[in-house]
This record gives sequence, structure tokens and C-alpha cells, in this order.
Amino acid sequence: MNKSSRFEGKSVVVTGAARGIGRGIAARFAAEGASVLMVDASPAVEEAAEEVAAESPSGGALGVRADVTSADDVARAFALAETTWGRLDVLVNNAGVITISRLEDLTLDDWQKVLAVNTTGVFLCAQAAAGIMRRQGRGGRILNAASGQARQGFIYTPHYAASKFGVVGLTQSLAKELAGDRITVNAYCPGIVGSDMWDYNDREWGRLLGGYGPGELMDEWVAGIPLGRAGTHDDVANLLLFLASEEAEYITGQTINVDGGMFMN
Repeated sequence: MNKSSRFEGKSVVVTGAARGIGRGIAARFAAEGASVLMVDASPAVEEAAEEVAAESPSGGALGVRADVTSADDVARAFALAETTWGRLDVLVNNAGVITISRLEDLTLDDWQKVLAVNTTGVFLCAQAAAGIMRRQGRGGRILNAASGQARQGFIYTPHYAASKFGVVGLTQSLAKELAGDRITVNAYCPGIVGSDMWDYNDREWGRLLGGYGPGELMDEWVAGIPLGRAGTHDDVANLLLFLASEEAEYITGQTINVDGGMFMN
């Protein structure tokens, strides 16, 4: 199959798509022929979608501002995908947030926000996507962002770890329930990938762990990656394109690391 048209005629929803890994994922699907609805709470998603569409002669992109923690926003976004393209084939639940603080400083608001976006948002979007996919009767793919912290919790982020462990359990449960409808559900665990989130992580973990200047903590962690480098948006997108393809129709309920060997299981 021609790589540039692997997803021609397919419709894909990517959340958290205004920038970073999400934008990169959306761009790759569009480059391979998909029609992509890019969803984000930021108004910047509309401009990002215009850029992706301009870069992708074989596919297309549309941006919609929506909050994945709002059932009404989620319903509106998925209805737009279905009415615009008449189908939904792939959902990438990429949206995620993190805050970093000592336990005594961790607020209930931060706890609830991180769980709401990272876990409840995955549930709401998967629920909406599965409803459309079941009605269509063509099967589908649901891909959920987990994290290395779905493998092992890390200091100063108990809420983030809890949210990502929750994604793994949700993925396994939905994989069993939706298998009869030929809808596969898998999760992916990115490692260190250049992004605004990792700039924040470097700053805040470096501050709390002490003795680190800008970039020094990330350099130390990257030096410990067996493959010797940080990841890229394309590294993550490569895995998702495979999991969304016909070649992966017998893979479901799995959580797959894409981190250069940081975590091995």
C-alpha cells in the first residue's frame, strides 16, 4: 500500500492537538491521507489545523476548540467529525496535563484537574467514539495516551501517576468490551519528548530535586536512555500509525512503551 494514502478515506480524531505530540500525530495521519479532526481546549487548534491541512495534500484537517472534560463539548466535537466526514475510524486520546509539587502543596484543584483531563477525558472521548464506531459496524481503533508513570509512579506527581495507571485499566476494560465490535483499544507510553510539557517538567522537577540548572535534569535522564536520545513526535506517531492500521487488527488491550528503553516490561 502506498504510504501516502494508507489512511485515505478514513476519519481520525486527535485530542490535545494544538501543539506538541498531538499536532505531530495529527500531521502524520493527514500526510497519509486521513481526514483529521484536531481537538483542543486552546483556540490555537484552529490555526494548527489550517497549517496541517496546508502541509498535507492527500489528507485534510479541521480544528475545533473543545474541552475533553466536558461531556457537552465532547459530544459536539464527535458529532462534527461524523457529520463532516460521515464516519469515524480512529480516536487518539492524546490530551494530557501535569503539575508537579510536594504532597503537602498539592491542591485538590490540581488533583482533580489532572484526573479530569488525563482519565475522565479519555473515558468521555472513548465513549463517544465507540458509539459512532458501533453504529457504523466497520470496527475502529481507540488509542489512549498513558505514560512511563503508568509503569512506575515518580516523586512529586502522585495525581499524574494515578491518572495514567487509570488509563491502562480503562484501556484493558474497553478492549474486552469492544472486541466483539472489532474495535481495538490500546495505550501508548511516550518517554521524554521535546515539548512545552517537558520544558515544565525539567524546570519543576529540577527545582524540587535541587541543584539543577535549565536543561540539566533532562540531559541527565536522556543520558540514561538505552537508545541514547530523547524521543520525537514522529517516534510516537510511527507507533500510532501502525496500531491504527489494518496490520494491527489482532492487537488489543496492550500498553506499549515508546521511550527508547527507559521502561522495559
